[in-house]
Amino acid sequence: MKRLTRHLVAAAVLLAGFAAALGSYLLLAPEDRRDRGGLDVGPAAGAVPVRENSHRLTDPASSELTLVEFLDFECEACAAYFPVVEKLRKEYGDRVTFVARYFPMPGHRNGEPAARAAEAAARQGRFEEMYTELFTTQEEWGESKEWKEDVFRGYAEQLGLDMERFDRDMADPETAGRIQEDQRDGLGLGVQGTPTFFLDGRRVANPGSYEEFRALIEEGLAR
Repeated sequence: MKRLTRHLVAAAVLLAGFAAALGSYLLLAPEDRRDRGGLDVGPAAGAVPVRENSHRLTDPASSELTLVEFLDFECEACAAYFPVVEKLRKEYGDRVTFVARYFPMPGHRNGEPAARAAEAAARQGRFEEMYTELFTTQEEWGESKEWKEDVFRGYAEQLGLDMERFDRDMADPETAGRIQEDQRDGLGLGVQGTPTFFLDGRRVANPGSYEEFRALIEEGLAR
């Protein structure tokens, strides 16, 4: 548990750095943003933490609480939180709706392609499997200066997806547009880095440990 806490402290430091990076990124011209591996988007009017088409990792029949995470698959801080969220999902999945939303960050060359891979998998009903694969293999492809679409295509093959459809969906502008919708909501809600969590619509400070995260959920359930 102490090791996990150290990982989450490191994640908090990374988050602060990403927040500063995003501030500079938003000042760039659109073409320069794309070169940095980000998305050319602005904040959404009427932004909300969760929408009808948001990806739900759990969908309990009687949900008492909704936990939303704006994430970047290439973000080391998100990877540090991934096992924590998974443990909470197993513990509270029958009471809490867990939602994952895309927020690829500037400076991550493969953050947006990874999100497109997840969205292409989602079109075949396999979002959760690709979500898990991307985080559990992040060390193999993250922080690379090279494009890793071939790696993501390999994951799709391992999942048994229809590869012709996967390739079409990866290249489909609507797939990129779906990711931009999430990022616009995030910007409209003041998201400046990843991961950023919202508990029943209220932004919460990133917990420093599993116990702190669990306490937040218990407090929300008690309300």
